[in-house]
Amino acid sequence: MPGSRVLPAFALSAAALALAAAASPTLAQAPERAGPPAGLRDDGGDRLTIGFGLGAAPDYEGSNDYRLQPGGILQGRVSGIEFQMRGLNLYTDVIADRPGARTRLVLGPVAQLRLERNGDVDDPRVAALGTRKTAVELGLTAGISQRGVLIPPASLNFDVTLLRDVAGAHRSHVITPTLSLNSPVSQRGFARLGVSADFVGKGFAQYYYGVAPGMPLPAYTPTGGGLKSVGGSLLYTHDLAGEPRKGWGLFMLTNYKRMQGDFARSPLVGTAGSKGQVFAVAGLSYSL
Repeated sequence: MPGSRVLPAFALSAAALALAAAASPTLAQAPERAGPPAGLRDDGGDRLTIGFGLGAAPDYEGSNDYRLQPGGILQGRVSGIEFQMRGLNLYTDVIADRPGARTRLVLGPVAQLRLERNGDVDDPRVAALGTRKTAVELGLTAGISQRGVLIPPASLNFDVTLLRDVAGAHRSHVITPTLSLNSPVSQRGFARLGVSADFVGKGFAQYYYGVAPGMPLPAYTPTGGGLKSVGGSLLYTHDLAGEPRKGWGLFMLTNYKRMQGDFARSPLVGTAGSKGQVFAVAGLSYSL
């Protein structure tokens, strides 16, 4: 994979979404949502945080070639509807919870563009396999959050996101369960530690990790879908202004995932790439 005060709310949010969509498509595939940097207080009002920075990401999920790319985060709340965006992933929560409630429910639509291998790839063997169409993945996220874990302001969160490609690319699904702990670490600092897994369908496996005979890489047909990867992430935000969640701040997001099963055995990973994948981005944020 932020907050909001609005002026006017929807116009500002739409402009921010358009800017965030220009962020790196590869960084956008990092599965963890940024999570609200809401640390100490939350009055239930509108809020918006936008962040832009520079990051590093592999050419494709499973590659061992890295490049510097722009990245960013966007998160907020407008009229009780929360949204989070990082790169080309947009999550929403349409359930308005009572301010200060210990238990929160999460439910809302999700949209994602997957630009995996639809452009330049450094490894000539992988480039020879051809490009892939842009996947438009739509779905739903649902979860629960319990405040007061370890310390009163901290929260333990669990959610599951189900996405399906509707654009005729991999024509399959992606299911991502995520468990995270959100907590302030100081008056100005907030951290989110998360673990997640990706389960995908057979169409996804064949489209992105299969290799036809006669290619520069050994022929390979995944036996099916299943567990694609497991990973962990860390988000840290630091307010530079005196008032929490107002004005300028710094953010850092890093994610590590490990490819599993048929996906780790694919020549795109085992021969031309790496099972271990690192995503990282850091930059400046501004909160209203």
